[in-house]
Amino acid sequence: MAERGIMLTSETIRQWCRKFGQTYANTLKCQRSRPGDKWHLDEVFLTISGNRSDLWRAVDQDGTVLDILVQSRRDKKAAKRFFRKLLKGLEYVPRVIITDTLAS
Repeated sequence: MAERGIMLTSETIRQWCRKFGQTYANTLKCQRSRPGDKWHLDEVFLTISGNRSDLWRAVDQDGTVLDILVQSRRDKKAAKRFFRKLLKGLEYVPRVIITDTLAS
């Protein structure tokens, strides 16, 4: 806008974001391609600020990241919560889910 000689304040931009932001986000979400039917789920151990954390990640066969969850605990309850969050709101279920066969 500055190249065109239009001066804007940060307040104007904030108001535009409030007014049009959710509509724009919804449009982008609808245009997103449907994930593949073969999902890979894995768990990785990370060290963040000296504390060990677990990274749960779901990827489809094309390499598109479906969801990520970082937690300080590694247990069955965390795995179930991740699955529920991942499958919530889908119109279909994946054909195959491949895990890394860890105990959790």
